[in-house]
Amino acid sequence: MTGAENAAELTLEVRDDGVAVLTLSNPPLNLITLELTRRLLAATTHIAQDARVRVLVITGAGDRAFCAGADVTEFADVRSEVVERKLRRENEAMDAVEALPIPTIAAIGGVCLGGGAELALACDLRIVDPKTVIGFPEVGLGVFPGSGGVFRLPKTVGLGRALDLLYTGRRVDAAEALQIGLITEIAEPGAALTRALERAAELASGPALALQLIKAGARAALTQTTAQAVSASLADSARVFTGPDIEEGIAAFTQKRAAHFTAPREIAAQAAETEGRS
Repeated sequence: MTGAENAAELTLEVRDDGVAVLTLSNPPLNLITLELTRRLLAATTHIAQDARVRVLVITGAGDRAFCAGADVTEFADVRSEVVERKLRRENEAMDAVEALPIPTIAAIGGVCLGGGAELALACDLRIVDPKTVIGFPEVGLGVFPGSGGVFRLPKTVGLGRALDLLYTGRRVDAAEALQIGLITEIAEPGAALTRALERAAELASGPALALQLIKAGARAALTQTTAQAVSASLADSARVFTGPDIEEGIAAFTQKRAAHFTAPREIAAQAAETEGRS
């Protein structure tokens, strides 16, 4: 471990292998509170600027829940200003997770509901325990998933399946979640975090710039025309073919050995400079 930061409701650990672990630390349910949202946004800002971090794993403390959703006891205090005091900030935090220039993995054990499911959707990959249940129960309170569920879920599972889950608020088990594409993988019992860390370590050993551009290109393609996507892909190809990892990749290929990529990823300021010179 090269660094760790602890705070109420959230902990951040940066490991020597380039994997950061962000833990929702308010068991047993790890509810999303106003304070947790603030800390989540601050943590993602820090991670985005920390070139040591090559992959992020988000998990929940304890074995009962990844996150069971919002703290309903806070609703009475924010109801008259729910957009400004709660939902806008939650959307900023979820967007910041999604926009991180690194692979992100949600390691999910137990229940994953409401805002917890929206946070998981903001991650690239979702690895779950077999006992996991996922759902969007907001409709039962007369509201709807206002922090990304209504637009991220259709992109993940398709419109029809998304509407089924959102209309009914029903929960799906791990097997159904895998079948509909809501999750990436079912781990062995009790091993969701272990498996996520294994996957994260594999990704962290990969070429950081290429992974950064793969993520950005794949997400951008969801709203681009084919011509726009081709143009962006060609520009990104020019970057990786003149980037810091290709010599090692070619050498490893010709020498029939595993590649050892060590170049750090770009941070926002470096990327902006690169774009400005191109």
